[in-house]
Amino acid sequence: MEMFSYMEEYDYEQLVFCQDKNSGLKAIIAIHDTTLGPALGGTRMWTYDSEADAIEDALRLAKGMTYKNAAAGLNLGGGKTVIIGDPKKDKNPEMFRAFGRYIQSLNGRYITAEDVGTDEHDMDLIHMETDFVTGTSSESGSSGNPSPVTGYGIYKGMKAAAMEAFGSASLEGKTVAVQGAGNVAYALCEQLHAEGARIIVTDINEAAVKRVVDAFDAEAVGPDEIYSVNCDIYAPCALGATINDDTIPQLKAKVIAGSANNQLKTNEHGDRIHEMGIVYAPDYVINSGGVINVADELNGYHHQRAMKQVETIYDNLMQVFEISRRDHIPAYIAADRMAEERIQSLSASRSQFLMNGHHSLSRR
Repeated sequence: MEMFSYMEEYDYEQLVFCQDKNSGLKAIIAIHDTTLGPALGGTRMWTYDSEADAIEDALRLAKGMTYKNAAAGLNLGGGKTVIIGDPKKDKNPEMFRAFGRYIQSLNGRYITAEDVGTDEHDMDLIHMETDFVTGTSSESGSSGNPSPVTGYGIYKGMKAAAMEAFGSASLEGKTVAVQGAGNVAYALCEQLHAEGARIIVTDINEAAVKRVVDAFDAEAVGPDEIYSVNCDIYAPCALGATINDDTIPQLKAKVIAGSANNQLKTNEHGDRIHEMGIVYAPDYVINSGGVINVADELNGYHHQRAMKQVETIYDNLMQVFEISRRDHIPAYIAADRMAEERIQSLSASRSQFLMNGHHSLSRR
């Protein structure tokens, strides 16, 4: 990869390599765009096949966070960190404290959070060296478990998609096929059940399925059967890339709205479901409840304020659908366009010259 050419093509601002021999830290911080504010994005720890793969992942995820934060209406840019290593074997306190000092050296340009392979304890260690971290275990000022908040955001977004598809935001009497029975999916099912929706659920974890069935009178089906069930809404809440050549012909749903990341295997699959008239809630817009929740920590966490902001996912998706109709484009492109329009709007307003103490004009 020609690094500067790649960064220039996709307009990345900064790539930071962090090494600490004592602790074994090998981290890459990618900052994509800070037009809207400091870059917020989690720290992922993973065993990559190569350093090039780690760099590519950091860059790709950082850009994704720019769009996610912009689409969520947050005054935050996009960034991401990857730490090369096995989260089960290679962690130590010194590693995360060293990483915290690197974050501190960026002086607020980048704020981190949990991600795959990291947890609250790791964030606590980072917090010993910097305040530019969210998702710590501290009771005061911490947003706690994000799953119920993310689930609530999916529910609100699903109502927007229902409004677009059926002309009513009500989910009462609608059949929702929920793929996955983890914490976010469970929180979603709780909301759906309370409104009177019928739930069909699947997961490879049978105990998790039983929990949903028992709590919400749901119907269980096999993992491969979920795509073809008679339903109004398909909610992918587990693996990515489940909207693909094999599954699209099976779908009977008029709406796709769920928490999984990267639901479209390729952009072409987004084009196909658009042509079929299926209303698709782009994943990074509908599943932004978690990042909205942790972002509220930056103002001293207030649960009700965070939940109020999460409810705007409904409005954000309605805007995506409006752009989709306006520009005659699939929803996944409309979501990008909405995020880009917000960034460009603020960028234009910031082009005015502002005089301050650091850049004062000398009088002669």
